[in-house]
Amino acid sequence: MNTRFYHAKILMLAENHKFEVTEGELWVEGDTIRYIGDGTDAAPPAWDREIDAEGNLLIPGFKNAHTHTGMTFLRSYADDLPLHEWLHQQVFPREGQLTEDDVYWLNILGIMEYLTSGITSNFDMYFFPPVNAKASADTGFRTVQTSGLNNFGGTVELMEENYHIVNELSDLTSFIVGFHAEYTTSKELMEGVAKLAQKLKSPVWVHNSETKIEVDECKERWGMTPTQLTDSLGMYEYGGGGYHCVWVEEPDFEIFKKRGLTAVTNPASNLKLASGICPVKRFVDEGIAMAIGTDGPASNNCLDMFREMFLTSTLAKVREMDAECVGADEILYMATAGGAHAMQLSDCDSLAVGKKADIVMIDLKQPNMQPENNLVKNLVYSGSKQNVKLTMVNGKVLYENQDFDIGFDPAEIYARANAIIGRMK
Repeated sequence: MNTRFYHAKILMLAENHKFEVTEGELWVEGDTIRYIGDGTDAAPPAWDREIDAEGNLLIPGFKNAHTHTGMTFLRSYADDLPLHEWLHQQVFPREGQLTEDDVYWLNILGIMEYLTSGITSNFDMYFFPPVNAKASADTGFRTVQTSGLNNFGGTVELMEENYHIVNELSDLTSFIVGFHAEYTTSKELMEGVAKLAQKLKSPVWVHNSETKIEVDECKERWGMTPTQLTDSLGMYEYGGGGYHCVWVEEPDFEIFKKRGLTAVTNPASNLKLASGICPVKRFVDEGIAMAIGTDGPASNNCLDMFREMFLTSTLAKVREMDAECVGADEILYMATAGGAHAMQLSDCDSLAVGKKADIVMIDLKQPNMQPENNLVKNLVYSGSKQNVKLTMVNGKVLYENQDFDIGFDPAEIYARANAIIGRMK
């Protein structure tokens, strides 16, 4: 599929996590961006489709760097509870009733919501990774997965099996070693994860320092923070990172720097579960890579990167009582390139020749996008999923003007999701 975008504003990644806007054309051949310019200095291929952007903005797709997509069935089901009560009394008992077929359909529901928010890839942790991968491949969406291994389910051997199945299934699906969290996982299992990561030369990802009680209890058990413990077990020989990273302590920052780890902040979920506010400014000041995730639809409950960008920025400012502490360009970088690098999707991080065609068109002809004083700040501070006009993944338009082209009838997906939660005890 060869696609020509013309009369477009194009958001380009510049130096030092800054962005600049150019005007012209962007050409897609197959799954790859082949040209960006004014359209006069290159010979165009035969077009399958030509899209007049009408002055609207093309941006790289957002990367949802931490989520549990299959938890769509628990959206607005188990709210207004602290994390541990929410997990053990509401979430885990119902997740235990899920079948592989359930998770397939629930993933498609989540993928639909990602597309409406301009999200072109997600970093997922959930049950049945081959099933999740199939949902992505079948819809044309891009998904990176890690394991949620813990004491209640899974084995290191199964993780290794899933690693190979998912990485070989499709060019849209990949898998990275990981486990749920220190507080749900025995030391023996964690040691097994570290050995597997070393064997496969894989990064390791884990929920890390999400709540104060998590860190306090880890220190009681091991005399170390979760970051120190996992590092001491040899987890990060090939990098990786942590989700949430709210209650990190001084030694943890040094480990993140030394190991080249990424911190993924999930502000809406952390607010809703009263977990705390991530020290975003400190991570940025230390030169530690950051990305942004929604977390799952049971704890957020919305899979909306615009909301996450706004919260990441404004919570950092109020935490430090410093309105200048983290700028809009840095936030947008986290939501796009930062997430791509965390997910090992270096060919999906920006709009540039040779990169994958994971592209979002933003409708600038809406009140919240006018005037066009600064388009990056408009995206971060006033942008909304209502501005997502088109979402392309791997060179295929999957969502356009509120219609989906993913091979499934939305009404069927909604009916299946309601039936799944309807039978839960």
